[in-house]
Amino acid sequence: MKAMVLYEIGTPLVLEHRPPPAAGPGEIRVAVEACAVCRTDLHVVDGNLPRPRLPLIPGHEIVGRVEALGSGVSSLEPGQRVGIPWLGHTCGHCPYCLAGHENLCDEPLFTGYTRDGGFATLAVADAAYAFSLPEDGDPVAQAPLLCAGLIGWRSLVAAGPGERIGIYGFGAAAHIITQVCTWEGRRVHAFTRPGDTAAQEFARSLGAVWAGGSDEMPPESLDAAIIFAPAGNLVPVALQAVRKGGRVVCGGIHMSDIPQFPYRLLWQERQIVSVANLTRQDAVDFLAIAPEAGVRTRTVAYTLAAANEALDDVRSGRLQGAAVLVP
Repeated sequence: MKAMVLYEIGTPLVLEHRPPPAAGPGEIRVAVEACAVCRTDLHVVDGNLPRPRLPLIPGHEIVGRVEALGSGVSSLEPGQRVGIPWLGHTCGHCPYCLAGHENLCDEPLFTGYTRDGGFATLAVADAAYAFSLPEDGDPVAQAPLLCAGLIGWRSLVAAGPGERIGIYGFGAAAHIITQVCTWEGRRVHAFTRPGDTAAQEFARSLGAVWAGGSDEMPPESLDAAIIFAPAGNLVPVALQAVRKGGRVVCGGIHMSDIPQFPYRLLWQERQIVSVANLTRQDAVDFLAIAPEAGVRTRTVAYTLAAANEALDDVRSGRLQGAAVLVP
């Protein structure tokens, strides 16, 4: 197999040839058709997330075909198309797992972080954390659904049922969840980097009723705001934009420090919440809703060997939509 491997934090990935990995008990081996590149991958390779397992194959938005079954696997079949997300395994016995909050598991494994991921031609995954995908779909288009879509969905659920939704940071997750909001009849207000008129036009093309810079206030108060950009300074900005009783959802796994802000921005029962990881039920729910909502992902395809280029493009914000590696 071929793989792009991280050996040291802050250094480029290295293209390697390796023997095919074996599927252990309860696992599957998948021939990777596509793997999207997520901002979380940047947080891994740049060292924002602590203690990744090194050497490491990043990548956690995997679409592929089951090639081999480990012992005890009966839920999937060889040749079946599956999606493999960030949450790669949970213990099943900690208080969070027992309470139905497996996203907060005390002993989790994460694809492309604490176990090898999908920047490769083959990947091994826990079969219980792989999800059946439509056989006739485009794997490049499906790949961003496995994290950008799932975290976007979990963030939207956390935002509540409000009609007026603000989205700060218009990247892969935002472009998917804007389509869901529009399908649900919500009014999306998109906030981009100041002056990024191309991203603002992209947001409007997907159904946003207003788009402007993150240094602007929306034309109406928001019921909730979701922050996908890893910028803590946007928290007080979003609090100022939401109505009394409104909610600000921090959707990223990493964010710069939130600056001090006056209590009046939080007062009147405004809330700040975060989302962490995902649950398997999130995947079941969202993967059923995405086709109903007519979600269409915008993607830019890269070869596996161009993974460093794809990471740089995500890092710089040059993309509209999602980068996807195609082995």
